Amino acid sequence: MKIITDERCVNYSSPGHPERPARITATLARLRVETELPLTWAAPLPVDDKTILQAHTAEHLARLDEARDFDADTPWFPGIADHARRSVGAALAALQAARDGESAFSLMRPPGHHATDDTSMGFCYLNSVAIAALESLATGAKKVAVFDFDVHHGNGTEAILLNQPGAAFFSIHQHPCYPGTGTRDVGNNCFNFPVPPATPRMEYRKVLSQALETLKKFKPDFVAVSAGFDAYANDPLAQEMLEAEDFHWLGQSIRGLGIPSFSLLEGGYSDELPELILAYLKGLENK
Repeated sequence: MKIITDERCVNYSSPGHPERPARITATLARLRVETELPLTWAAPLPVDDKTILQAHTAEHLARLDEARDFDADTPWFPGIADHARRSVGAALAALQAARDGESAFSLMRPPGHHATDDTSMGFCYLNSVAIAALESLATGAKKVAVFDFDVHHGNGTEAILLNQPGAAFFSIHQHPCYPGTGTRDVGNNCFNFPVPPATPRMEYRKVLSQALETLKKFKPDFVAVSAGFDAYANDPLAQEMLEAEDFHWLGQSIRGLGIPSFSLLEGGYSDELPELILAYLKGLENK
């Protein structure tokens, strides 16, 4: 298992904001003492504007350098454009690892799946998973699937990939919940699986399994996973009931697809995030 990270990603924060540096620092500390998993470590790849502009407008890229907040949830920080670019570079490194037959997890912030082609929102500035998906298609893949199990709908990924030839998007998320989208399938390639708040764990697993079965029929060359851990029972930003063993099962289920995959950290705001990520990684490695 390759962990892709850059510790500069902890160098911005907003007091009281749930998307905080400790999400990364605590997880790094936990993984560095982990002995069950054979972990290797890598840095993000460099990323150029051309790659980013597959998913975003030039105006959006320029906006990241303007010193004003994007919305109440998504502040502007000095250097946020560089932080967001490194998250994209980590996604590209994870894609490369998958191409090389390795499992990979991008442990970075900021997350990305709410960012649309021209809007930063929901703690997200550049849509790393959408960029990686489009880059895979641009560099030889015939089909790529994005599997998003963050408890919040990946509205930005959906908007960017909508009706994109060779791409498909599968999202399992709480509804009603932020951002309020994802109530139905859209276009010819975006498949949504909304679940009510407080859905029992085994019922939630059934929906996840249904989404994975639908994805398998698409027969992608790669699966890019938006791995959000905020469907956890004690997460402060949603009302679902999953436990660590459910994320372990989900990792096993993704492995069981038999399709090269790579995962990017999206949400997950509880203090238990390191243990949830570790459970998922163990599932991916069948440990």
